[in-house]
Amino acid sequence: MRVLITGATGLIGQEIVKLCEERNIAVNYLTTNKSKISQTENYKGFYWNPKTHDIDSNCFENVNAIIHLAGATVSKRWTPLYKKEILSSRKVTTQLLINALKGESHSIKQIVSASAIGIYSNSLTNYYDETSKDFSHSFLSEVVQVWEQEVDAFSKLNIAVSKIRIGLVLAEKGGALQEMIKPIKFGLGAALGTGEQWQSWIHIQDLATMFLYVLENNLTGIYNGVAPNTVTNNELTKTMASVMRKPLFLPNIPKSFIKLILGEMHVLLFESQRVSSKKIEGKGFIFKYYYLRPALENLLGA
Repeated sequence: MRVLITGATGLIGQEIVKLCEERNIAVNYLTTNKSKISQTENYKGFYWNPKTHDIDSNCFENVNAIIHLAGATVSKRWTPLYKKEILSSRKVTTQLLINALKGESHSIKQIVSASAIGIYSNSLTNYYDETSKDFSHSFLSEVVQVWEQEVDAFSKLNIAVSKIRIGLVLAEKGGALQEMIKPIKFGLGAALGTGEQWQSWIHIQDLATMFLYVLENNLTGIYNGVAPNTVTNNELTKTMASVMRKPLFLPNIPKSFIKLILGEMHVLLFESQRVSSKKIEGKGFIFKYYYLRPALENLLGA
């Protein structure tokens, strides 16, 4: 099998590439940086520039499936200009792949695209599965809805479409966890707001494994990329501090204070989405990290 990966050098992409290597799955990847192009038998780089609609169509050669992860990070201050970048980066990259494939004869049977649980409404009581149409009216939800709609267009090319709605990704290098533990390291950790908001997390190894599981088992449709045991922000903060053997004595940090620092982006920390992983489990997927504490012990070296 040979897969084409967009966003291969990002946090999730690197983990998937590593897994492909272990499983002897050949990887083609697209990059906007010509100096990052390498050409080994099982790891071939190709140039693209979504902003100028430029793509090396050789990237599709002998490819059986696409893993689509490309998109500007949401973990950067949401200025009006950057919000446009977040939205257009997902829309334009998807459209570029589709338009490039229209004129090509190809062997691609499936696309597995990243998506996000940010599509679901902010709620302390709802338990969301993939059939839920209770979508938020937030900017992030709008981005996810546009992104998923664009990805659906692959089906017109007789390519099966799968989407993984990703939750809070816990990783050893980079990502949200490394930012969240910074104040705890200095004994300044505290829960956010009421601390009651649900945080649907997943260990990065489980997420990478899930992408390949969906691919290798030809699973189509939408799957939530979250671990089975969602926690509140209070529990997440306490468990991080406990694993790191650091005290927690400060009062919860008010939402207004975080909003002052982060602006509109503060919703990433305060939106509450309790999300179900039952659908992917029903397809036989087995998580390595069902519970938060072992996941954090693995990542934080305890």
